[in-house]
Amino acid sequence: MSRNARLIYSSDYTNYYFNAEHPFNQRRLLLMHDLMSMYGILSESDILPPRHATDEELAMVHDSRYIQFIHDQGHSEAELPLATSYGVGTEDVPCFANMHESASLIAGGTLNAVEAVMSGLAEHAFNPAGGLHHAFRGRASGFCIYNDCSVAIAYLRQKWNARVLYIDTDAHHGDGVQWAFYDDPNVLTVSMHETGKYLFPGTGNLTERGDGSGYGYSVNVPLDAFTEDESFLDIYQELVTKLARGFKPDVILTQNGCDAHAYDPLTHLSCSMKIYQEIPRLAHQLSHELCDGRWIAVGGGGYDIWRVVPRAWTLLWSEMTDQPLTDGPLPEAWGERWQPHSELALPKRLFDEPFPAIPRREEITQKNKVTLERAMMYAPVE
Repeated sequence: MSRNARLIYSSDYTNYYFNAEHPFNQRRLLLMHDLMSMYGILSESDILPPRHATDEELAMVHDSRYIQFIHDQGHSEAELPLATSYGVGTEDVPCFANMHESASLIAGGTLNAVEAVMSGLAEHAFNPAGGLHHAFRGRASGFCIYNDCSVAIAYLRQKWNARVLYIDTDAHHGDGVQWAFYDDPNVLTVSMHETGKYLFPGTGNLTERGDGSGYGYSVNVPLDAFTEDESFLDIYQELVTKLARGFKPDVILTQNGCDAHAYDPLTHLSCSMKIYQEIPRLAHQLSHELCDGRWIAVGGGGYDIWRVVPRAWTLLWSEMTDQPLTDGPLPEAWGERWQPHSELALPKRLFDEPFPAIPRREEITQKNKVTLERAMMYAPVE
């Protein structure tokens, strides 16, 4: 493995901004960038700037009328008729100025990551602003306007005819990506998420396995609420290893939402920072074992922007660039810079102190094991 990786990054990503009360806040990327830099694992030469995805590129997965509406809405002072029909002007996706430009920059950033990896400029690339996996062909959903993950997969399929393994470990089901490729046997979508019984978007059931020739190529593992590190990682390692070796992808695309952490205010899983070291480690290993290192990573959910997201994605970048970090105090300068802006006490160390055990631990663990067995029943495992 080598430090041949690129971070797709620009402070302009923060223009994707709904309002001050909204839980989705790309300010988290500024904290992440500073933490990586203060650890000394990020230099300017590692960074590639994003570009705007063209309308034609977006139209690989989005309806052209929807793209035009998003452009028009972002340049209108008032909410346009039919806004809610397109999923905007809602509590989840409020209207804001220049919606198209800010969302297309994120999608273009993920396309730049694809280009970097597939052209051989880098083995790996990470677009932390990406991972907007809930958007559909003609409708925004779940804080997501354009689905950069789906656009990237469509681009990989059309330009390189690549077999794509998509691994989504966000606490919310990767619904938009799943449905976009539900009948394609050359795209294996794998989503580990909190059960939809109590959490948006309410999908990601075991029975969602794909359609037609794509049957078996959509794999969902809905985890029980309050799942902890050990159960999460046991499921993840067995699931992803067997599926990756059975599918034999040309490229791996990982969505790295970090809202399965116990601190996240929107979800009910109980994991610690430990999983955010292990998740990219296995993806990294499998990329070199199966597809010459071709690994594209994007961000995703993560709504504790102060205590969780910066540490989680710094650990991902650490793994991607072969610059391992061990537990210890976070750089003092990072805390000094950002603590005045946060009502929460920032963490002092890279990893968490042990959390109290969940009373139903054994029951949850056994339930998750049964779910895994059922999830892999029709999947292309090793």
